[in-house]
Order: sequence, then C-alpha cells, then structure tokens
Amino acid sequence: MAEREFPGFTLRSSATKDGSRFKALLSSHPAVRGFPSYFTVYDNRSFRDEASALVAAEKALGLVLGVEDDGAPIFAEGETGFDDDLPGDETADADDDEIEGHDADEDQDDGDHRDERA
Repeated sequence: MAEREFPGFTLRSSATKDGSRFKALLSSHPAVRGFPSYFTVYDNRSFRDEASALVAAEKALGLVLGVEDDGAPIFAEGETGFDDDLPGDETADADDDEIEGHDADEDQDDGDHRDERA
C-alpha cells in the first residue's frame, strides 16, 4: 500500500476482492476528521490476483494531480492509466466502421443479400 499527502487528505492505494477477481482502489482519508471515501480505479478492468491490483492502484496513485474538496482524486483529462491507449497507438482510436478509408455507412442497403455457403 502506497500513500500520498494532499492538502486536507491522504490518499492510499489498495485492492479489494470483487467476486473471484480483484479491483484496484484509492482511499481518501480526511486530515482533520471524518470517514474515508473509496474510489475504484480502472473500473473496466479487474485483476486475477491481489498483487496485480495493488500494482495498478499504486500506478493510479502516482497519476493523481490533486484532490477535490470532497477528497476525490483528480486525474489529467483523458487519463485512463492504461498503456494500451497511449497517444500514437492507432488501433486504440480506430473507428470500427472505417476500414482503410471506407465508411461502412456509405454502402448501399444490402437487404436482399444472401449468405451463400458451400
């Protein structure tokens, strides 16, 4: 578990069991009084083991720019923390409808198309 101090809050990285998998999370602890708040990170990913989730949570903690008044972590605009959607990765931003400059919506209606299999 890693932690970072911000004005009024301490953020800590951790992991929690979610069914048979694990989720990465950050907890925000007020400096004065109050209860901690918990924020899952990488919501569309889960981890098979606790160690992997902890590593992801620590990475997310390192990406935090600051905290909101309620202790919610602030990340850079568009930051996902995923290495597979870094700028310059052409497959991450590819439109599924476009293939080599051809837009599928420009095709004529193929309503009477039959799938002929041998």
